[in-house]
Amino acid sequence: MKNDLVKKYQSHAKDTGSTEVQVVLLTDRVIDLAKHLKKYPKDADSRRGLLIMVGKRRRLLNYLRKNDQKSYEKLIKDLGLKK
Repeated sequence: MKNDLVKKYQSHAKDTGSTEVQVVLLTDRVIDLAKHLKKYPKDADSRRGLLIMVGKRRRLLNYLRKNDQKSYEKLIKDLGLKK
């Protein structure tokens, strides 16, 4: 999932810093960490890291929504996130 979406949203071959690509990469890490926390529910440090990542992703999505509404809606749909 990650590589396909990263390639789809990259503006050039080595683009890893655009807002869309950052959101895709954070979403992939959030999914992996959520799986880890299902297996190890008492891992408080990982839970804190997950919450930090989700907050960062939310801020990036808010920025994208303000500056490029079409790209925001497309990204939300592709990732299956709530608005």
